[in-house]
Amino acid sequence: MKKHGMINRDIASALAQFGHTDLLVIADCGLPIPTGVPCVDLSYKVGEPAFLTILDAVLADFEAETAFIAKEITGHNPHLEQEVMNKIKAEFIAHEELKDLSKQAKLIIRTGEATPYANIVLRSGVIF
Repeated sequence: MKKHGMINRDIASALAQFGHTDLLVIADCGLPIPTGVPCVDLSYKVGEPAFLTILDAVLADFEAETAFIAKEITGHNPHLEQEVMNKIKAEFIAHEELKDLSKQAKLIIRTGEATPYANIVLRSGVIF
């Protein structure tokens, strides 16, 4: 559920339509975008915008009750794993499971991030 502050009109509009348990994916530039799932593509060059920049902006405006990240991040991108865990407690799932879960997303936000396993699935909570 939308809280405040997002100025990207496509993202703000989509977040305003989220309800409890809807799924939002923030993806690196390599995650496959499932057919039929709306995608706001913010990438404009490799690495930009960064995954963490977008995660911070979304978390400031979105009530997430649960987050999921790929367990493979631990061995391939531990710095990003730590940064994510400092922002939100996330559950680990297999990367293939994360890709399957993204098929159920109400929205995918694609970043320009080009580091391994820089993806997260956020499940919408409620603000009351």
